[in-house]
Formats: sequence, structure tokens, C-alpha cells
Amino acid sequence: MGQALPAGARPERAEGCRPPDVRRDEAGALVRTVLGDVAPDELGVCDAHDHLFIRSPALPGQELDDAGAALAELNAFAALGGKTVVQWTPWGMGPRTEELPGLSRRSGVHLVGATGMHQARHYARDERAGVRDDLAELFVHELTGARVKAGLIKVAGAYHRLDDHARHVMAAAAEAHHATDAPIGVHLEAGTAAMDVLDLLCGTHGVSPRRVILGHLHRFPDTRMHRAVAEAGAFLAFDGPSRAHHATDWRLLDGIESLADAGHAAQILLGADTVTAAARSGADGPGMPFLLAGLRPRIERELGAALADAIFIRNPARAFAARWRP
Repeated sequence: MGQALPAGARPERAEGCRPPDVRRDEAGALVRTVLGDVAPDELGVCDAHDHLFIRSPALPGQELDDAGAALAELNAFAALGGKTVVQWTPWGMGPRTEELPGLSRRSGVHLVGATGMHQARHYARDERAGVRDDLAELFVHELTGARVKAGLIKVAGAYHRLDDHARHVMAAAAEAHHATDAPIGVHLEAGTAAMDVLDLLCGTHGVSPRRVILGHLHRFPDTRMHRAVAEAGAFLAFDGPSRAHHATDWRLLDGIESLADAGHAAQILLGADTVTAAARSGADGPGMPFLLAGLRPRIERELGAALADAIFIRNPARAFAARWRP
């Protein structure tokens, strides 16, 4: 494990958190899909953060639990050229992992599943308590020993800070990462606390920043903070446009352009993050297809086709690939 950072230190100055060399040799790295490991260049156009199934006691009545609707969403995404969807639904939130291989085969879309744990409010107290002391082992099992294996560890911060639950889960995620090399995806509730997450995962627990994907950064459209995160070496996921009503959606392209202009085009990811049935395209929401029908053409037109290809194809191929350990 890495050493704790001095108070006030930023992870980009820590030994374990130097920016990645995007030219680094990735020989042997594979993306773990629900149908098995594939070469990164097989991913094609990727929705880097989404949900086919999800449930939570904190979101009663808003479950995604319709397999037919999930397939329709995948088919609509595939019809626009989509090839891969990464489902960030972690353990205990109804990921319905056993159904993902069939959906992948029927739609022709690669699916990457997740293990991990969300904020405490998304679980019953007894459910959390039952696995608290064995989280790392649980994550490793779902990454390497389950019949349908996960390819991502999902964790979450609280509003503007890391509470005790988040710190405990992130410590277990770091342990599972070191055992498997799995990437770690982080839900940032308000798009904040990104540097605190990197201090903890990279500075304290020795995770390389190039294995960390920080999600929902568009919710806090501070371009200076975004650049600091990128300089530290992490991937930045701008995810959530399927909701089409977030107060900062109109800043999304500005944030992407700012990062690209600062030399960080190779670290940007995009995902729809569809979390309610009403947000799906089949229910008159934008859904997964909006990434390719709405956002990609705008990025190509306003920011350039090369940047669009990086965001949708080249960057996910690196972000989700790992040198998997048994």
C-alpha cells in the first residue's frame, strides 16, 4: 500500500499518483465483459457509464427491472453504431448479472458489469453489515470467480466529502484492485470531492490514477478542478445526459473543450447514466441512443471528429482494460 499524503498535499505530487503516459505499452491488457475477456480494440463505440438494471431503497418506484426494455435500449444504441455499454450497477443494487450475457448475445453489444458498493443509503443496514468485513473478498470473487464476471469496481463518495462508509469501501476496492488490476469507477455525488478521492485511493492506498475513473464531474463544472484531476492522471467521466434536465448539462461541451485544449483529450469518457425507466428512449427519454444521436454529432461538428473518436472509442479501450490477475 502507498503512504498517506501530508496534509494539503495533492495526489499529483504523491509518488503513486504521477500522470500516466498514454503511450505506455498495454500488451496483454483485456476488457472483462460478461461473455469473457476481449481485446480493447474490440470495444468500438462505448457508452462508458450506464445502467440496464438498478434498484435502491432510496429510489422507491424508480427501479430498472424490465429485461425487455433493457434489450430495446441496447438495440437502439446498436442501431446507431454503439458496440459496448458499461453497467456501473454494483453489488446489492439489483444488477441482475445473470441476465447480462443473454442481453449481450441478443443485441450484439459488449456488456461490462460491475462489482463494488454504492453509498450507504442505497442498502438496508443489515445488508451492509453482513458483508462489511469481507468486502475486498466479495469484490475479488465477483471479478474473478463468479460465473458472470464483473469488469469494474464501483464505489461512491458522499456530497462534497468522503464519509466513513465511503472510506471503508474505497479501501476494500483498492485491495481488490491490487489483487486483480480491475479499474475503479467512482460515483461523485455532486461532482465534488474528486481530489479527496485521489488522495485516498492513490496517495493512501497506492492505486495508479490511470486505473481510476471519476464520474459525474459535469455536475460541478469547475474547469480548473477538472484540469487538476486530469493532471493527476485519472480518467474523467462526464455522464448523465440521459436525464436531459441536469442544471449543468449545457456546460458539458465547454468542460470537454477545456480539457482537450489543456492536453487531456485522452482522458475523457462519456456515458448516459440512465437510472430511471422514464429516462429510457422507449419512454420518450433521451436514453442511451442520445449519446450517439445527439452528443456525438455535436462533438464532431463543434470540437472535431478526432476528439469524438478519442472519447467514444480510444479512451474507453484504455480505461476499462486490465492485466487481469487470477
